Formats: sequence, C-alpha cells, structure tokens
Amino acid sequence: MDFRTADLCDQFSDELEVCEPLFRSYGGNPRFAGAVATIKCFEDNSRVRDLVAERGAGRVLVIDAGGSMRRAVLGDLLAQKAVDNGWSGAIVYGCIRDSAAIAAMPLGVRALGTHPMKTDKRGEGQRDLPVRFAGVTFRNDDWVYADEDGIVVARRQLPAN
Repeated sequence: MDFRTADLCDQFSDELEVCEPLFRSYGGNPRFAGAVATIKCFEDNSRVRDLVAERGAGRVLVIDAGGSMRRAVLGDLLAQKAVDNGWSGAIVYGCIRDSAAIAAMPLGVRALGTHPMKTDKRGEGQRDLPVRFAGVTFRNDDWVYADEDGIVVARRQLPAN
C-alpha cells in the first residue's frame, strides 16, 4: 500500500472523516486499505464468521460490536479465514482475541482491545448497513485507509500518492 493517512488528510481533507484515536493495531499489516463491508453485532460473531467466509477482494471488514469489552468478536480462526479469502483488514469497535497469532498474519487489524472470552453464537447481527463509531460513519463501499497514524474514511477510492 502506497499511502500515508497524513498525506491523504493534507490532500483530501474536505473528503475525509478521521476516526478518533481509540484503536490499537494488532495485525501483521500495520498499513491497509480497501472498500468497506459492514457488520453490526453485539457479543455474537455469527455474521463475522459468515462474511469472512466470502471472497474479500481486498475489502476491509468494519465490525460495530457496540464497543463491548466483555467478548471478542474476532479470533485467530476467523482472521485466518479472512486472510485465506483475500480480506485486507478489519476494524473492530470491540475486542479481538488470539492477538499473538493475529500479529503474525498478513492482515491489518484495529480493535479497542483484547479479551480471551469468545462470543455467543445466536445467529444475530446485521450486515451491509451504515455503522457509526469513533466519530465516523462507515458505509458499504466507502474506502478506509489505516496506517500507523490513524484511520480515515472516504466515500470513494482515492488516487495513490
């Protein structure tokens, strides 16, 4: 990925939303970008499992887990499935687990924190709808760019620097 979020902010500030700095980097790729695919769920990662099983085509999975700090909605098995299916990364408004294994994967992952407890599997959650957290609204097919300085969202793919 040939971009820097600071440069994107300098060049396209009127087209960007910038996430509040709430997230920590856990994946093996500190820099990632792609079209957004959204999920809204709370302590149930059934829809996450469904979506990472699909062809990722370089997209970024944006998971609104309600900010839950009681369960992890992404672990090493689902992260590996995301890698295998061509996802670029995941932004989790909630927790992940198996962080050491995820750190070794070629996947960008941002989350609020880690928690060892897995979620329930009730088949709940929604996908492909706008979600809002960290001061930003994410919509399917928006473009998200994440690097060491932060996360920015654009309504279109931006030209390379």
